[in-house]
Amino acid sequence: MSEAIALSPIDAAEGSAREKADLTAWLGVAAGAIGSLMATLDISIVNASLPTIQGEIGASASEGTWVATAYLVAEIVIIPLTGWLERVFGLKRFLLGAALLFTLFSVMCGMASTLPMMIAGRIGQGFTGGAMIPTAMTIIATRLPPRQQPIGTAMFGATVILGPVMGPLLGGWLTENFSWHYAFFINVPVCAALVGLLLIGLPDEEMQLDELISADWLGIAGMALGLGGLTVVLEEGHREQWFESTMIWQLSALSLLGFVFIALGQFTAKRPVIKLALLRNRAFAAVFVLALILGAVLYGTSYVIPQFLAAIAGYNAYQAGQVVFLSGIPALLMMPMIPLLIRFVDLRLAVAIGFATMALTCWLDAYLSAGSSGEAFTVSQLLRGVGQVMGMMFLNQAAISSVAQDEAGDAAGLFNAARNLGGSIVLALLATLQDARLDYHHWTINSAIQANDPGVQAWVQAQVAQAGGGPEGMAVALRQIDLGVIRDALVMAFNDEFMALAVAITAVVPLVLLLKPLPKGQISMAMH
Repeated sequence: MSEAIALSPIDAAEGSAREKADLTAWLGVAAGAIGSLMATLDISIVNASLPTIQGEIGASASEGTWVATAYLVAEIVIIPLTGWLERVFGLKRFLLGAALLFTLFSVMCGMASTLPMMIAGRIGQGFTGGAMIPTAMTIIATRLPPRQQPIGTAMFGATVILGPVMGPLLGGWLTENFSWHYAFFINVPVCAALVGLLLIGLPDEEMQLDELISADWLGIAGMALGLGGLTVVLEEGHREQWFESTMIWQLSALSLLGFVFIALGQFTAKRPVIKLALLRNRAFAAVFVLALILGAVLYGTSYVIPQFLAAIAGYNAYQAGQVVFLSGIPALLMMPMIPLLIRFVDLRLAVAIGFATMALTCWLDAYLSAGSSGEAFTVSQLLRGVGQVMGMMFLNQAAISSVAQDEAGDAAGLFNAARNLGGSIVLALLATLQDARLDYHHWTINSAIQANDPGVQAWVQAQVAQAGGGPEGMAVALRQIDLGVIRDALVMAFNDEFMALAVAITAVVPLVLLLKPLPKGQISMAMH
């Protein structure tokens, strides 16, 4: 599926006869970076404008999470397949097809008037956009000499981290100044530029259609059924009363069947689409779990923060996007230093610092109030950016160093899939947790209000008088009480979500002790 390239002083001398890449090579790298940025940005570009989209396509808040989740699920399925698809169609032809289809699906999303149409478009975006994430690293490996590959790696790392935090900002600005439809239509001119760069910057390759015969079709079908079914179960479980629902039982069985297919593919396929045997390696198993949590933080916070700011602080989509983007500032500033840090800082220490920092930021955000605004997130978002850079870039190195060199590509595929799987699962779980905790806090606060309390009676009487008295005035007063209770309960539910993320991150920090450090002065990159 892929290969690994380790960048050491010796490798840099022997890896390529070229001292510097030519212009066409850099155009190819730019195409990979743009494609990766588009794919990661479109994961979260709808987050800030989701309330507006939900209203126009007739979706509830719970159903609206599928606009983001559908994209992630499709990406999870396609990422491990990209190495095989590159070999079948050739890198240039494969990426040109992905870019053109991504454009068509983006237009479909922009024109969507119903939830099913939007979800279908987002699934298509996920399949085609997800293909452009790992292939960006392939371009770096094949078009740049070893001594210049760290520059390409930093460019790629910037797109992976900045995409999810730029999404809400750009989506919010387009929603407020134009329409939410342009959050999808903007991909059309960008894709046109991308196609031009691909045509110039990548060489032609022959197709290897014989690869279709030896493909792990059981594994491919298993990922679609297993991951898709699992996500629907998580998304709809709370609303359907979990296993009291026939639908949840059926979807659970479908998901289990999918995972059985994946397992069978491990033994029957010549080259399994996902090499699960790597998880028997303790160091890589630790990387896999950490990647799940990393994805949960990266995508979970970029979803919850705009929801809080819209529901509690009254922010519009653009204002919420500005707050989310704060975490991208440290990422942008730190990225040029990453190659140097990787050479000289023990990755176990770096990952521990990154995850501990992310846990701290979620803990800081778990004490919001009904009066909190975007300023309450300033410190936590800036710190979160630092933690995400340290966690993401060093954990990628840990994934490669924990396995043999000929397995490094498979490890990278599982690492990227785990990151997106964590994001998909957390979006479903956070929506479920919010509904459950909102109900809990709503009734807890209601039960704590004493009707005979003099203070409560005085407030109610004042509101009744202000509303004109009589039964109508009493109805207004009671409605105001309930609205206040719901607002406070919602704030507490958001706090619970952040605290849950903080606990989850803290719980996995000890796993860094199982990570395998890189040899001094070496940078590894896994290519699909």
